[in-house]
Amino acid sequence: MADTNLERLAKSRGRDLQRNVGAQLLDLREERELSLRDVAGPAGMDRSVISRAEAGEANLTLDALAALATVLGTEASVRLYPATGPRLQDHIQARLIETLLTALHSRWQVQLEVPVYRPARGVIDVVLVEPDAREIVGGEAHSEIRRAERQLRWAAEKTDALPSASGWPWMAGEPRVGRLLVLRSTDATRRLVGSAPALFRAAYPGITADAVACLTGATGDWPGAAIVWVDVRGRASRLLDGPPRGVPVGR
Repeated sequence: MADTNLERLAKSRGRDLQRNVGAQLLDLREERELSLRDVAGPAGMDRSVISRAEAGEANLTLDALAALATVLGTEASVRLYPATGPRLQDHIQARLIETLLTALHSRWQVQLEVPVYRPARGVIDVVLVEPDAREIVGGEAHSEIRRAERQLRWAAEKTDALPSASGWPWMAGEPRVGRLLVLRSTDATRRLVGSAPALFRAAYPGITADAVACLTGATGDWPGAAIVWVDVRGRASRLLDGPPRGVPVGR
């Protein structure tokens, strides 16, 4: 179990690092109004590799990262920091998933850290399987969202790639596939969702209360795609029955 937990933590940190580097590369390139072609030639790299790196889907070598940094007029640096445990972001993400699983009804089976391979490649934080209702829900958990449109699109692409996961479909027959976004209720996440309601409704149109009832109850159909919220206060955390006050999405 310890080895498994360590492997999961290492993979989670690796994905976070890959996404953060990709987001920084994209921000820098867009700030300088450079196209992928503008960057690829001087860096001696293929445009598709840079595009995948910016999306957090390619693991760049140090040489490639240094080349991109040089073309973008920056310097790349790698530093290892001493630590006694996971970073705050990893820790909070784990708390969100743990809170969800604690409230989850026993009719749901749980698959954690599910790799998918095509057409999108990545790892889904949690996959919930309800064989009797023939429902499968791919879930992502975030304590913060930096680039909303990109993260929402990436979550949808990974869920669409679920049939490429090992063990699919974990039941007899063809399942319905839905999506779940687990968010920490903070001022920042509430403001973000409230500032772009059309974007979040388009990606997650389901009613939050219906999603929570389906996850925690013995019956109920999954509403397709929905956001649920977790309130974290110190060591205590709880799954909210509906959207936090002031959030117009999911009502």
